[in-house]
Amino acid sequence: MKPLILTAAIFMLSYVGIAKAGDIDGQWARGDGNAKVRIAPCGSDVCAVNTWIKPGTSKEKTGDKLVMTIKPGDDGVYSGTAFDPQRDMTYKLTVTVNGDKMTTRGCIVAGVLCKGIDWTRIN
Repeated sequence: MKPLILTAAIFMLSYVGIAKAGDIDGQWARGDGNAKVRIAPCGSDVCAVNTWIKPGTSKEKTGDKLVMTIKPGDDGVYSGTAFDPQRDMTYKLTVTVNGDKMTTRGCIVAGVLCKGIDWTRIN
């Protein structure tokens, strides 16, 4: 289950009304070094797509995506949901962006099981 939450958190971010999309859009490297994603608008949502997965990383592959519907809040915090079409799962999602650092927190089972991941923007 942890890889599912990690994957969900990886592909985070989407909101209607892209006021701060520039803060989120771009390439990000996951803190554990196992994945890189590109975050960009996709229709009215924002998608995070795996652009690189470290060989041997189970249950994830290049091209997997997460479709996020999140709204901006205060101080770079976004919240909403993320849908993982590869696993047909929806997660509650909170994303905090602070410059070139980002933290994602995905939850399942009514918000009881959660996992946070740190990210660094790739320039």
